[in-house]
This record gives sequence, C-alpha cells and structure tokens, in this order.
Amino acid sequence: MASRVKIALLTGGSSGIGAETARMLSRSGIKVYAGSRRGTVSPECASDPLIVPVVMDVNDQASVDSVVARILEAEGRLDAVVCNAGNGIYGPVEYTSEEDARAQFETCYFGALKTIQACLPVFRKQGHGRIITVTSVMAVLELPFQTFYSSAKAAMLSLTEGLRMELKGSGIECCSILPGDVATGFTSARKNTAPQGTPYDKAVARNLSKIEKDELGGMKPEVIGKAILKQLRKKHMSVRVIPRLDYKLVGLLVRIIPAGWRLSLINALYS
Repeated sequence: MASRVKIALLTGGSSGIGAETARMLSRSGIKVYAGSRRGTVSPECASDPLIVPVVMDVNDQASVDSVVARILEAEGRLDAVVCNAGNGIYGPVEYTSEEDARAQFETCYFGALKTIQACLPVFRKQGHGRIITVTSVMAVLELPFQTFYSSAKAAMLSLTEGLRMELKGSGIECCSILPGDVATGFTSARKNTAPQGTPYDKAVARNLSKIEKDELGGMKPEVIGKAILKQLRKKHMSVRVIPRLDYKLVGLLVRIIPAGWRLSLINALYS
C-alpha cells in the first residue's frame, strides 16, 4: 500500500502544519496538491515541482469537487487526502454567538467531510486510498474557553474513526493525527470572541496568556508533517496518532483518570 501513495491532496496547505507536511511529502517523492483559499504556498514550497498550489475553499463543495476533478484530469489518480484546513475561536460559551460557533464547525468538521466525500468515489474506483485528518489533542482533552474548537475537533475525530470502521475491507484506510501545542501562525489568527466586562474577565486573561505561551513554545510543525508521512508510508495506517511522548502520556491519562478529576485538574491549570 505505501508504494501506491504517489499523488496526495492536502487542505490548509499554505502555511504552518500544511506547508511543512507538503515539504515532507514532496521530499519523499509524493506529488502534493496543496489547497488553500488563496491558492498560495510558502516561499520554501513555491519552487518545488512536486508541490502544486490550488485554490480550494473547503466550505464550498463546488470548489472541493473542482480540485479533485483537476487532479484526476492531470494525474489519472489520487492516492491520499490529508484534511488539515482549520480555524479557531476563543471565548466563553455564554458569550459566543451561534454564527461564530457554526463557522468553527464549518471549516474544521464540515470542510473535512466535504473533502472526504469528494475523494471517496475515486478511492472506491481505484480500490485503495488513504484519509488522514489533522485533529488535536483537544479532541480528547477539553480546555476552558476553547470549547467549540475542542468540540469541532472531537467531531472530526469521531468522523474519522467511524468512517474507518465503515470502510473495512474496501482498501481505504483512515487515520487521525492529534497534535499538541504547535508553534504556527494559528495562535495569532485565532478569533477572540470574549467581550470585556463579563464575569469571565480574570479567568480569560489568565487562560489566554497560558495557552498562547504554550503554543508559541510548542513543537515545530515539521513534527506533525513527519507523523503524517510516516502513516502514508506504512503498510497499514494507525487509527490514532499523538506525536511526541509527553502528549502521548496526556492522551493516556485522559483515558484512565475519572472525568471529575480530569476537569478539576484542567480547570486549576487553565482558569
């Protein structure tokens, strides 16, 4: 199976984790169609003949379908899709509008769904294909004031693992990558929905300071790119991958610590 991965579609490919993933895959000989709303790639990727920037808005089904059709016309095949496009909002549930909450899910969850559904008929016809979703450790470890981000990533994780079971025996495999803190432009791009003058002011100030510090001091995005490449090279992909040992331990503890204890500990650290 690993030798079949020659052509891949990558969403959110213009910067951060997406840009580093494109570089990792191209270095291994995989041609990457790097999709983004602007259709641009990082300067490091611009001169790479195996990285093809494409305009692709995962919130627009016609845009997604058009890119998949373009790849098939040019290559005659599509071996893998990496759903990495995402956005983030920050703020108390009580003061976050439904519009902002829906926007969070539109990109992270429904954007991935649109992309996967566009690729599945291709994979079915070929008898093989690989689907990787970039979710987050926050899919299994909720943090206060990032509740909607955690919820969207948890939904994305459930989508991936449920689909993996549905596709058993088809030759199509699914895998979720769950990054922890990664130092990218995501931190500055995240939308803050927290208004001033609410009962949450002090907690929000402490929380936001901590998470921004953790993110800016986080792992390099190439760590995630390497994890994605490793799965594409494997004979059979893992179900769930949490890069780096410390985050693996966090993922393990989340599964064995009683929920009440877990929430109390997180609240003490982040509120």
